[in-house]
Amino acid sequence: MKRYIYILVTTAFVVTLVLTSATLVGVTLASPAVGVQPTLLARGAYEDFKVKSVKGSPVEFDVKAKSVVDVVVRKHDYAIGSHTGWHSHPGPVFITVTEGELTYYLYDDPTCTPHVIKEGSGFVDDGRGHMVRNESGELAQDMSVIIAPPSPPGPSNNFRGELDAPNPNCGF
Repeated sequence: MKRYIYILVTTAFVVTLVLTSATLVGVTLASPAVGVQPTLLARGAYEDFKVKSVKGSPVEFDVKAKSVVDVVVRKHDYAIGSHTGWHSHPGPVFITVTEGELTYYLYDDPTCTPHVIKEGSGFVDDGRGHMVRNESGELAQDMSVIIAPPSPPGPSNNFRGELDAPNPNCGF
């Protein structure tokens, strides 16, 4: 009987330890935003389309959506030292810095190279993953135009996927 109780208690302890460890690993690997306040400005559905600049135009642009997409416009206010956390998008995102300066890092960059974007400039994220950080010591803001799958009416966040920290080269 003592052996049975010993095995039962030991098994319960090991199961609890494994479940607790798995929970802590899940929590520590997640990369949520910290100090970034998003504001949804608009979201609209667009039927499939193909748009190409007029030949000879000073802007050469070619884009196509093979199915219905939503275009989401969001403003992000960044506190000093804030970040978006590592995340991905289902489509491209056009990000314009409207106040201060922001630094972005690409998820699949093994050297974790910082890309500093100043007010009035922007970058295009291909959706594979990135993190935006406010390392400037000042408040910052951006406007993002996100291409996303269609969403039913009501609140939805089908345009952002959380990613784990990509590698130890970043140190954050």
